[in-house]
Amino acid sequence: MNDKDIMENLLLTTKGVCDLFMHGSIESSTANVHQAFTTALNDSLCMQDSIYKEMSNHGWYTTEQAQQQKMDQVKQKFAGAQG
Repeated sequence: MNDKDIMENLLLTTKGVCDLFMHGSIESSTANVHQAFTTALNDSLCMQDSIYKEMSNHGWYTTEQAQQQKMDQVKQKFAGAQG
């Protein structure tokens, strides 16, 4: 397994952990439990961001710039739904 594969696995695992902590925070029944999940979520989100940035720096996670026309179409679609 190469470094890129290891980082992809770390990123996917971290994203899954963030999802679990988010649901734990939403569903918690006491303030203490809610705070514990929220803190864990914030820490995990920071970790996910660091992994993403490292992958991006190596060219292992590329993004594509959205076309302005497509963004405008989505804005118009949802602006009409609010009326």
